[in-house]
Amino acid sequence: MICTVLTLFYIVLKTMSSNKERTFIMIKPDGVQRGLVGRIIKRFESKGFKLVALKFMWPSEELLKKHYADLASRPFFPGLVKYMSSGPVVPMVWEGLNVVKTGRFMLGATDPKDSNPGTIRGDLCIQVGRNIVHGSDSVEAANKEIDLWFTPKEVVSWTPASETWIYEN
Repeated sequence: MICTVLTLFYIVLKTMSSNKERTFIMIKPDGVQRGLVGRIIKRFESKGFKLVALKFMWPSEELLKKHYADLASRPFFPGLVKYMSSGPVVPMVWEGLNVVKTGRFMLGATDPKDSNPGTIRGDLCIQVGRNIVHGSDSVEAANKEIDLWFTPKEVVSWTPASETWIYEN
């Protein structure tokens, strides 16, 4: 009987965790300089997402060129790399059910003028060149970005006590 209950519990737990994904969110130099790090983290925590990795760092141009490689042919690329390497950033990994899609929705449109009130960019930004935060646009991009910015040892798997109050069984 106990083995059956434990097996069932394991299956439910495995199913719950398989529905979760990870996303890469980075507070850009303007967000750091404006003192918005805590407010942005609070939004993700309040939503119920789990922080599994975080750094405070000054990124190199080499790292940023890899991160933004898909934009290398765009005319704004050199300015983007220069700006992003102009100060410290806060790269993070968040985990939760549909966190990539929900995280993007929470950030708002890339151009703050197109962002709805209530979103991070809609509430805290004015211009696209100073939109304070980056968020992965797909699970595949998130995995690539996480691997670029963090080693496997830096991403911590853990279970918060509040998880059963956030997710249904």
